[in-house]
Amino acid sequence: MTDPKKLAIKDFVYDLPDERIAKFPLDERDASKFLHYKKGVISDQAFTDLPALLPAETLLVFNDTKVVQARLLFQKETGGLVEIFCLEPVAPHREVQLAMQQTQSCTWKCLVGNNKRWKAGPVTLYFEGGVLTAEREAQQEGHFLIRFTWKPADLTFAEVLERCGKLPLPPYLNRELTESDHTRYQTIYANQQGAVAAPTAGLHFTERVMEQLTQQSIDTAYLTLHVGAGTFKPVKADVMEAHEMHAEQLYITKPLLQRLAQQQGQPVIPVGTTSMRSLESIYWLGAKVLQNPEIAPAELHVTQWQAYESINQPDAAEALQALLHYMEKQGTDFLHASTQIIIAPGYTFRICRGLITNFHQPESTLLLLVSALIGENWRTVYNHALANNYRFLSYGDSSLLLP
Repeated sequence: MTDPKKLAIKDFVYDLPDERIAKFPLDERDASKFLHYKKGVISDQAFTDLPALLPAETLLVFNDTKVVQARLLFQKETGGLVEIFCLEPVAPHREVQLAMQQTQSCTWKCLVGNNKRWKAGPVTLYFEGGVLTAEREAQQEGHFLIRFTWKPADLTFAEVLERCGKLPLPPYLNRELTESDHTRYQTIYANQQGAVAAPTAGLHFTERVMEQLTQQSIDTAYLTLHVGAGTFKPVKADVMEAHEMHAEQLYITKPLLQRLAQQQGQPVIPVGTTSMRSLESIYWLGAKVLQNPEIAPAELHVTQWQAYESINQPDAAEALQALLHYMEKQGTDFLHASTQIIIAPGYTFRICRGLITNFHQPESTLLLLVSALIGENWRTVYNHALANNYRFLSYGDSSLLLP
């Protein structure tokens, strides 16, 4: 078995010319090209063919996170601009859902552009009917803790961001925001505010495709993983052991766990890498609960290497039942957890049997995930996509990978 800690990221490189990166979305979401990979055989399709290409009895699982307008442009007293990019909440709530409902003030972990020019004191941002103020509380490795206060104080932080923030486009698009990005960089089913990057495999879905899924008797389910900026974090370490995966917040409902338990023996296919990481994390959370039934909800966290180091590896049905029993004992219908799981060659899939995904950057953890699913054939798939004019990355074309 491959030891994922010893993997060299230079083995996951391919040549991606800049002109192959889709800088803008297509006019129609579902008009993208669609690469179908099944047991080593590749065919070129249209995304609208997806419902007919899915295995019978498939359960498709979507990530319903919604991208928040996390980029804020503040004015200094001297007139210069300071850009603050909200990464994740710190106080009074670390949980994203609660942090978005916070009124009056809050503290977030942030990136700061033009920080050297921000000498001291607060910076302000005026918006229609109100004002947002930011102050640096502390500098930590690679980021700042920023305390925000606003008026009117009864606005939630979600409402404040909605009124004065900008949508954070992926850095590799290297362009200014356009009006269409506000709708096109969200999935049509986006519901839970808190992501700073879109789960882009879902951007291709339209009401028309959703209806076709129903006609093909393809069932759907939803979970929430708030995608963090770490999804764009380049792997700078020579071997993966030295790369720290970013943690992301995950929300799981009782109906989803019950549906996954019913689905055992039938295909579960995630829409996107975030859904896949979430589903596989659910298994490892179940394994953790089986090992320690008294675990505190605050300790529900999947570590980076847990999947490769854990001696306790129950079957998927046991893990799902353990989480359901745990929820009953806690008297709750949903769980809030976090995950740093890294899915790389050497990983054994517990829940997922395929993947709908876009084409990812060279030397990225997302490419490692694809390789974990289809092995060295990832090269064949990517060479085919490059040779056949597929568009790459967030606004690019799509694929269905069935090992």
